[in-house]
Amino acid sequence: HILLDGRDVPETSALTYVDEIENFMNDLNDDSFDARIASGGGRMQITMDRYEANWPMVEEGWNIHVHGKGRQFANATEAIETYRNETGVVDQDLPGFVIAENGQPVGLIEDGDSVILFNFRGDRAQEICRAFDEGEEFDKFDRGNKPDVNFAGMLQYDADLNIPKRYLTEPPKIKYTLTEQLVKEGINEYAISETQKFGHVTYFWNGNRSEKFSEDLETYVQVDSDVIPFEQRPWMKSAEITDKLIEAIESGKYQFLRTNYPNGDMVGHTGNLEATIIGVEAVDLALGRILKAVEKVNGILLVTADHGNADEMYDKPKEGEKVHKAKTSHTLNKVPFIVYGADVKLKHDDDMGLSDIAATVCQLLDVKPNENWRPSIIEEMK
Repeated sequence: HILLDGRDVPETSALTYVDEIENFMNDLNDDSFDARIASGGGRMQITMDRYEANWPMVEEGWNIHVHGKGRQFANATEAIETYRNETGVVDQDLPGFVIAENGQPVGLIEDGDSVILFNFRGDRAQEICRAFDEGEEFDKFDRGNKPDVNFAGMLQYDADLNIPKRYLTEPPKIKYTLTEQLVKEGINEYAISETQKFGHVTYFWNGNRSEKFSEDLETYVQVDSDVIPFEQRPWMKSAEITDKLIEAIESGKYQFLRTNYPNGDMVGHTGNLEATIIGVEAVDLALGRILKAVEKVNGILLVTADHGNADEMYDKPKEGEKVHKAKTSHTLNKVPFIVYGADVKLKHDDDMGLSDIAATVCQLLDVKPNENWRPSIIEEMK
């Protein structure tokens, strides 16, 4: 059951992977063994919702993978090529499909089967895990006749919530996080984003933990994302996030506040240049408002990113090609690190990265950094 990408790899590279795995399975198959692709779809259309933004997307994937309810094709290549020819859709947005013979799905998930979710990253894996793992308490959608299967994830995606219950390998143990250190120092924190990136300022930020280190010192605020293609509303929830963030800044209750504006990433992944420009402009407007709030409270603003995306919207044509193809994957360009409101001299070192920011934050807050961290990006505070 294949979930196709086209976001972190070239936008129409699915057939490369389909060919590879089908050739591999063909070498395994004999009279007593029959491995094949049974269903699939794009990761932004079925199965792989995150942060409970769109459970119907998971329900559609469940019905396709488990019950074989979906448009039928003879094989995955036919499905992908048909959808592309009909609508020009890229891999991430491919509708779901079911592989069938004589009108019958070739690979329903049934009682006694083993199901392994080969996904390393946790955010888009958890909801489908819950659909397989949970009993009668599951209330997100009607699973129909739920098969009794032996389900496991590649690893445990959330140890706090025990998702999934069975897994193939231990997840990485992330310790010495910035929040742990700030909680020890009694720093009051505030984290906000819209649904699409809420886990990035909470779950991922705290080392793949869904639970807080301190209920008293950590405040989480989620703004519900619109369930709509990102290129149709590229401003997303930047204004609403900014309204609440400014209110929190001006309240004086918090010493460290963080947010993530998803626009450059989520809209950039669509490959739509016009929409991405609008998305970036929306974030520019938001930052302008935040600057004024930071100045008002005599605060310090740090601006950075974890990777590029909106900065490079087209791939260079390959030899013999004339058309620039939309680039939907992340870029490898360096990201900025900007300090506003503090008179500091920053290091200029190619070895600097995200892992240097924790000590930088502590230095600006005048608290002791963790001894296991990399050093601060600040060379001198004037």
